Amino acid sequence: MSLRRAAPFAFVEAPLDRAENLRDDASALARLWAAGRALVLDAEGHARATADGALLAPPAAGLADGPDGALFLGLRGDEGWFAVREEGLADSADMAAGSAPARIDLRSAAAQWPDFEATAFAQARAVLHWRARHRYCGACGGALQFRRAGWLGVCSGCGIEHYPRTDPAVIVSVSDGERLLLGRGPGWAPRRYSVLAGFVEPGESLEQTVVREVFEESSVRVRGCRYLASQPWPFPSSLMLGFEAEAGPDAPHCASDELEDARWFTRDEVGAALRGDSGPEGLLLSPSISISRWLIERWHAGG
Repeated sequence: MSLRRAAPFAFVEAPLDRAENLRDDASALARLWAAGRALVLDAEGHARATADGALLAPPAAGLADGPDGALFLGLRGDEGWFAVREEGLADSADMAAGSAPARIDLRSAAAQWPDFEATAFAQARAVLHWRARHRYCGACGGALQFRRAGWLGVCSGCGIEHYPRTDPAVIVSVSDGERLLLGRGPGWAPRRYSVLAGFVEPGESLEQTVVREVFEESSVRVRGCRYLASQPWPFPSSLMLGFEAEAGPDAPHCASDELEDARWFTRDEVGAALRGDSGPEGLLLSPSISISRWLIERWHAGG
């Protein structure tokens, strides 16, 4: 069953207090581990869940003797929350009893779980993904040793410090005053369209990225833009920076292979899609967990 979120999109509401000051405090982390909870993620980034898809966050102390190797997510009140990889864990009570827990992916969890649980899952997935794919130093090839409760990788060879990466990307609703510009990527579900998006390049401002990405993907020239909001998007490690932009009535043309189609949609077409009554051949839009859907809804409502 889907839950109504307080925020207009997922992963931004009810975050943990990250308690960065405790990441070097071994005694505090040990106390929090003894009475804390842990998200358990498998190699695919799926979390343990109950049979009906609810969060299964067992007591941390039942998973290991201490927090070594775990990621400290932060505090919920006085309770510590951690994340661990499933591989190598000693069997917990439920596994020992022969009832292996179910798994749930982050997109499904975001549509079902309360804000706090989905936000914590997103944080855990993003950082554990970084750790799994950055085990060696890019400068000398030495193995990384993770410190500061899992938030810092230090090269065992040259000593370079490595931190979790976040890739900034703009996502923008472009309008000519009457219509909304939407595109679809190769391999998307039939009839699904979304607002345009793209990664920020080195030495580039966010506004410059908006202009460049929209033109590269659609051949439409942006005349002006305005920042609205952001959303962490841990698929695997992006930060989506939401903009609205104005453009002339240029005819969209996909000059690259990033999109297979881009076109203008009227307010009536977008409204029908938002209501879910656009028919079997009509427009399909982004899911409600995404800032993309919020940008579309905001444009349709008149900003």
